[in-house]
Amino acid sequence: MPHIYDLVIIGAGPTGINCGIEAHKAGLNYIILEKGLLANSLYHFPTNMTFFSTSVNLEIGSIPFISHNDKPTRKEALEYYRRLSTHYQLNIKYDTEVISASSVDKTKAIVSSRGTFNANYIIVATGFYDHPRLLNIPGEELSKVKHYYDDPHPYIGRDIVVVGGANSACDVALETWQSGANVTMVVRNKSLYEKVKYWILPNIKNRIDEGSIKAYYNSTLTSIRADEVDIKTPDGIISIQNDYVLAMTGYKPDYSLLKKVGIEITADKTRIPKHNYDTLQSSDPQIYLAGVVNGGLKTSTYFIENTRHHAKMIIDQIVS
Repeated sequence: MPHIYDLVIIGAGPTGINCGIEAHKAGLNYIILEKGLLANSLYHFPTNMTFFSTSVNLEIGSIPFISHNDKPTRKEALEYYRRLSTHYQLNIKYDTEVISASSVDKTKAIVSSRGTFNANYIIVATGFYDHPRLLNIPGEELSKVKHYYDDPHPYIGRDIVVVGGANSACDVALETWQSGANVTMVVRNKSLYEKVKYWILPNIKNRIDEGSIKAYYNSTLTSIRADEVDIKTPDGIISIQNDYVLAMTGYKPDYSLLKKVGIEITADKTRIPKHNYDTLQSSDPQIYLAGVVNGGLKTSTYFIENTRHHAKMIIDQIVS
């Protein structure tokens, strides 16, 4: 007979860690399956990133999140989640990618790259940072096109295009410009996103107004070539010299994984995984959805701070 866990948690990001903590507190026999590293998405955030939320609003597991300033940094967040994992001795299996899940008698068989795990329940807590929204234009496959940003150093003295007008795009445009890049922003809307971090928005607007950063509004990137790009503007298509394209166009849930484990998706443009908003049970009652994955393509709906209650909410139902 295979070992049967009470619970398998998919994903060891902040939400998965929180679910593991609550499972630990409830005395459940659980395991967290993580395809990469602890807090894998946060690890791949820009090196110098500062969170929008305060450290207090990010706290989980009854452990204080201490940061040097009101807004914690990526480095501080990674240290915090490492401490949580160690403190609760979370049962995490790294480098373990979930391939599929199916029903076996009254349990679930979760097939992974490191074997099969059997459990009574599954929590999917995978977030969406690993899957960028593509531009779907000619040249996007070129190595000069980046959907993730880490550090400004590679772009010093280069002509770069930053696609997008929200937080990530504004952060990237400012940081690369300050490091010596020649920055052009391509924004599909008539202005920058009004909810850009309040300490960033005035700065980026001023740089655009003074001409230090060029911005094309109501515009889209239409083609990418080795040394230039085409931009569709209200005045027609223009071509500019270019070394790198940083496409800060957002991310989406891992729909492939959701399909593999048997979760249905709504048919409308939001593509929200079908779930009960009161219980967080998916279309399969043995599978729960926790954290930002519940928002589908509405990625500005849920964040770490407003989904912290998901873990206890789900575990309470499992043990009841």
